[in-house]
Amino acid sequence: MTIHQPQIQVPATYMRGGTSKGVFFNLNDLPEAAQKPGPVRDQLLLRVIGSPDPYGKQTDGMGGATSSTSKTVILSKSNHADHDVDYLFGQVAIDKAFVDWSGNCGNLTAAVGAFAIRSGLVDESRIPEDGVAVVRIWQVNIEKTIVAHVPITAGEVQETGDFELDGVTFPAAEVKIEFVDPVGDAAMFPTGQLIDQLEVPGIGTFQATLINAGIPTIFLNASDLGYQGTELQGDINGDGDALSRFETIRAHGAIKMGLIHSVEEAASRQHTPKVAIVAPAKAYQSSSGKPVSEVDIDLNVRAMSMGLLHHAMMGTAAVAIATASAIPGTLVNLAAGGGNRTAVRFGHPSGTLKVGAEVTQIKGQWTAAKVIMSRSARILMDGRVHVPAVVLQPQQ
Repeated sequence: MTIHQPQIQVPATYMRGGTSKGVFFNLNDLPEAAQKPGPVRDQLLLRVIGSPDPYGKQTDGMGGATSSTSKTVILSKSNHADHDVDYLFGQVAIDKAFVDWSGNCGNLTAAVGAFAIRSGLVDESRIPEDGVAVVRIWQVNIEKTIVAHVPITAGEVQETGDFELDGVTFPAAEVKIEFVDPVGDAAMFPTGQLIDQLEVPGIGTFQATLINAGIPTIFLNASDLGYQGTELQGDINGDGDALSRFETIRAHGAIKMGLIHSVEEAASRQHTPKVAIVAPAKAYQSSSGKPVSEVDIDLNVRAMSMGLLHHAMMGTAAVAIATASAIPGTLVNLAAGGGNRTAVRFGHPSGTLKVGAEVTQIKGQWTAAKVIMSRSARILMDGRVHVPAVVLQPQQ
């Protein structure tokens, strides 16, 4: 007779951050075998989310069958000076047994401060009775500092409010996020050029801005690929040929950025780099039916995430957009009308988003001091996730 192991229970919190949602864990709450990086941790997170799922639905897990809802976060008290919490992000593939640890999720960053405070990872002395708690986050994946300004009421995290974020149905409390020195010691432009000629065998040669800020991103002119820049998910995600072209462009852009050495490696690096198309401001109707006027935006941007057009905009890609828009001569800056600017409002499939950046040029090299944007976050459920105990056994 076959003896089946029972399920294990792991404390977890299901949270929305920005236009994403994911399962949050305190590192110390994970089973001992999953408290360190490796196959067991990946197996656990895959099973929690419900991947790999050949049906693409993640019915048997917490995932929502989109790149925006197939996410995990692990937090711990920070080991870094002048930081409160260490934040590790895992992007879980939907149809593959793969967790991508190569980048950050800017949207879920908005929920990190709230979770850290509620979990006791932030010293009580740093939390006001009323006001704003400044949570200093060390982003482990990209080794960068992020500062979250979390509203506090009566000593507790305030989640409700009237801040509206396009791509999120209901209003909530505003959480301001500062991405500090998002480039660091790396080259903002890996090739040294504001605009490159990106040759993609079998597809064409395209102007491209290749930037490393927030997340490595490949910006292309929408018109060069036959798009208006006003497309919604249905215009691209149902076109297999278009998705294949985008993935091929992404792979060759990754090579040019020095992130991989061969096209084949792109399959194991799905989260980065991102590909985005830009176009001058043009009116359109968002996915919710809300009209977006040409006079309300500086440009339109559409971005691909995990092989599909994103329903809004990834937070890390918004960092790249803000940075590139502030540097005269990039494709993003030119699409916004060119010139010097410290902030930009762009249109995306769900509406609009305003982001700001502080950039300087030192000895011919561009650097970014910070990128600022507002998001919101909310706990959706907390308690324990249940998964079969077999996930903690090393695979043979």
